[in-house]
Amino acid sequence: NEEPQRFIVPGINPDELKRAAKDIRNYLLTSVRRGDDSFMQQAQLLHRALVKPVEQTLQRANIDTVVYSMNSGLRMLPLAALHDGEQYLVEKYSVGMVPSLSLIDAQFDRAIDASRVLAMGASSFDSLSPLPGVPVEVDLIRSRWPGATFLNEEFTLDTLIKERSQTPYELVHLATHAEFKSGDVNNSYIQLWDSKLRLGELSQLGWDSPTVDLLVLSACSTAVGSREAEMGFAGLAIGAGVRSAMASIWSVSDLGTLALMGEFYSQLDAQPIKAEALRSAQLSMLNQQTQIVDGSLATPSGEKIPLPEDLTEGNLTDLSHPYYWSGFTMIGSPW
Repeated sequence: NEEPQRFIVPGINPDELKRAAKDIRNYLLTSVRRGDDSFMQQAQLLHRALVKPVEQTLQRANIDTVVYSMNSGLRMLPLAALHDGEQYLVEKYSVGMVPSLSLIDAQFDRAIDASRVLAMGASSFDSLSPLPGVPVEVDLIRSRWPGATFLNEEFTLDTLIKERSQTPYELVHLATHAEFKSGDVNNSYIQLWDSKLRLGELSQLGWDSPTVDLLVLSACSTAVGSREAEMGFAGLAIGAGVRSAMASIWSVSDLGTLALMGEFYSQLDAQPIKAEALRSAQLSMLNQQTQIVDGSLATPSGEKIPLPEDLTEGNLTDLSHPYYWSGFTMIGSPW
């Protein structure tokens, strides 16, 4: 109910800022391979420009969730990985993005903890690389939430439409490959078992009646967009009536995605605020409470989930690097 506030940020070179925004994703990928923190210069510059100027205001108002509506060139930032020199942004706030303020549902009048999930995915493909973590991911969701799951041959457009028309699932989870291409929206797709769900078809799925409360796109680069489709699949889903969408801004690690999704759904059950559930899952990886131990996924609750041999990704055990957890973002309503 307060008046909008405007902040002028001096001493930030616009070209340097755009360059840092462009480079941080590449630096995160190269630094995880080398085992260093070479991304930190970009993370701190972006924090000085986008967080520090308003931080005192946020603290005085006891703000715990920050939602950004970015201009072109800044929409694909891993906000959770911005750094103040001592802490990542995710250690202080739940963060998210929205294509436009007009598209955000600001009403917090229902809890997601009574919802049902429709979880679907594919692990093998004719011409794409396999995703061995998807069956484990779908099983994890099934063990944590009521609903229905469909894998591989059952993951079709007909099944997706039929199941949602028969049962008004509030959560829809799609675990598969996806590809975003600039230009015509129908150049971009989410891979189903026997067909491609084109970007332009999202508005025809009826996800606004009744409303899908949360769409999780557990696939590569599903929040990447262009002028034609701001924020990619997730942005168009919000425009098509989905209340919130969780999506990735780069080609995510199969193992890191599995770890994040398993803990996200555990947290969503414990605290039905979506952005905070994502934050808690990210923190569990940052703080090494979720990690790989002896070929199993170890969770903060003490659970150990056996992993297929082809999912071990070498000798990877430590998922604390922000490459593994900051690639997913909440778009739309954070609640």
